[in-house]
Amino acid sequence: MPLVDISAQGLETSTRADLALHSRALIALYAELRSAPSLSEIELGHLIDRHVSLQKNRLLQAYRELAAQGTIAYDKRVFELLRLRPVRTISGVAPMAVLTGPYPCPAECIFCPDVKGMPRSYLPEEPGAQRAVRTRFDPFKQVDVRLRTLHMNGHPTDKIELLILGATWSAYPKKYQEWFIRRCLDAMNGVDSPTLVDAQKQNESAEHRNVGLVIETRPDYITLDEVRRLRFLGVTKVQLGVQSLDDRINALNKRGHGIAETRRAVRLLRLGGFKLHLHWMPNLLGATPASDAEDFKRLWDDPAIRPDELKIYPCALIKETELYAYYERGEYRPYTDADLIDLLVECKAQVPLYCRINRVIRDIPKDYIAAGSTKSHLRVVVQKEMARRGRACQCIRCREVRSEKINPARLHLSTHTYATDATTEHFLSFVTPENKLAGFLRLSLPNADAPREEILDELRGGAIIREVHVYGPALEIGADSAGEAQHVGLGTRLVRAAEEIACAAGFTRLAVISAIGTRAYYRKLGFELGDLYMARAI
Repeated sequence: MPLVDISAQGLETSTRADLALHSRALIALYAELRSAPSLSEIELGHLIDRHVSLQKNRLLQAYRELAAQGTIAYDKRVFELLRLRPVRTISGVAPMAVLTGPYPCPAECIFCPDVKGMPRSYLPEEPGAQRAVRTRFDPFKQVDVRLRTLHMNGHPTDKIELLILGATWSAYPKKYQEWFIRRCLDAMNGVDSPTLVDAQKQNESAEHRNVGLVIETRPDYITLDEVRRLRFLGVTKVQLGVQSLDDRINALNKRGHGIAETRRAVRLLRLGGFKLHLHWMPNLLGATPASDAEDFKRLWDDPAIRPDELKIYPCALIKETELYAYYERGEYRPYTDADLIDLLVECKAQVPLYCRINRVIRDIPKDYIAAGSTKSHLRVVVQKEMARRGRACQCIRCREVRSEKINPARLHLSTHTYATDATTEHFLSFVTPENKLAGFLRLSLPNADAPREEILDELRGGAIIREVHVYGPALEIGADSAGEAQHVGLGTRLVRAAEEIACAAGFTRLAVISAIGTRAYYRKLGFELGDLYMARAI
């Protein structure tokens, strides 16, 4: 039997045994949960321990079984209490990371580990890497295991944002790229497809739909041909390893590209409608907290950059890197926790409301870190310090409605406009009276003087929607909202507002960079599928 079936079969067998052994206690527990007022995590744990000594995922499976049998009534609140890590799908979709297999990276960055049997920069003990190793980097098995795990832990799995991580994606052979994505989609579709295009068509109406596809690559690999290929593959968001906007720092760290390549890559991707997710690394060789603070400002002051999302990855000193030799010679000093916290407080306070800060530190096991910060909960530490200093972060992640109920009638439609080197960007958002973000849309209007040779033929002369996102707990396709932001028509209202702005600006055509699994949604709004994008006349 394949490895991927073992854990699922084991859990099902254990659940049946739990039902037989603990049936009365389980029914009593579920009844008490239904009648209990709001419970903290600690109170919930005490209540569970008082009735049964079972793992939480088995409780959830047993609850499903008893409700299916009609032994107990299904109660959504009880289900949500028992769900593991509800924050995982609190942003409206289920993110799923898979790792590509080992392959030579074209770069020689001095801070980057290169471990045998792993893609460049990844370490065997990182959680995502461990899952990939257990499946021998098989994309089908990685997706299949994650789908089963999400389901067993109580998360909807019909809207999947697939993040393909590893070394430089654009350096992998094209056949491998197509095979890898096809097998990921095959796992979501539940059937094997002969080609990538067949798998994509199948996924349009599959049980598990791909509503976002993310890859990571380098700025110096982005060309117009690469933009075209990424769209053929179904990619909607690109994580770009920028690291620094200082050419001196990039050269010292042997990054292999400079700010010119970064600006061009960002411009090409933005004109192609992609969501722009940049990586930025403070504490590289040659940097100081003061120079990093200045570098961070360039992200927003330079019209050619201005990303949609950002991961802040403070440089981690790892023994198996060239950087460690600089440390041993006294030529490199990792920042102290105090230095790093001060820097991140200042950085987060500058972030514009159209950007989402996804991380402020990479999840590297502390045993790998030779010196410097090992605080895996650095985001929480920084947020507390910001509150103590009376500072606030306005980034998207800090303002999401998350699990809060919303009243659509009280939402305010806000439009924030900013310029880039080739477009005028409109960030449309539905905001609560408490300044919480319920949903947003990114509309990109190319400038009349934007380089024609940097725009795909299919997009020339048109406006483009680069992202539509409605927040709150992920709801299954077709499910009714019970106060959550999803499924109350916010996405449709945002698209209509974008049409009005584009039309007023003189555009007669509106395109959208649709993921495979959102094509059906956009068809309902009048968009038709072209070669790489969906579009409609306005």
